[in-house]
Amino acid sequence: MANNAKYKIRKGDEVVVLTGKDKGKTGEIIKMLPSEGRAVVQGVNVVKRHTRPSQTTQGGIVTKEASIHISNLALKDPKTGKPTKVGFKVEKDGTKVRVAKASGEVIND
Repeated sequence: MANNAKYKIRKGDEVVVLTGKDKGKTGEIIKMLPSEGRAVVQGVNVVKRHTRPSQTTQGGIVTKEASIHISNLALKDPKTGKPTKVGFKVEKDGTKVRVAKASGEVIND
């Protein structure tokens, strides 16, 4: 299923988990999977994988982050630290910037 949607959150953004077993946790987006509508967030949705030893890896039980659906994430407001929606605003010099809806704060890109 090809999903060519554009998302308002990006790799490197600090996000808050809204639902699920990790509700309330915050973390930085490590990887975006736009074709699946998912993102990998540092320290969130941690799973254990039993891996076989190969020439490069030792094998055993490895803990790593699994992806989480983007609808379950919200950007962390730079001012308050609470979840917020993202809007866009055109600056006087013509550049388009992302803005936190709750505080009106510009999100550093």
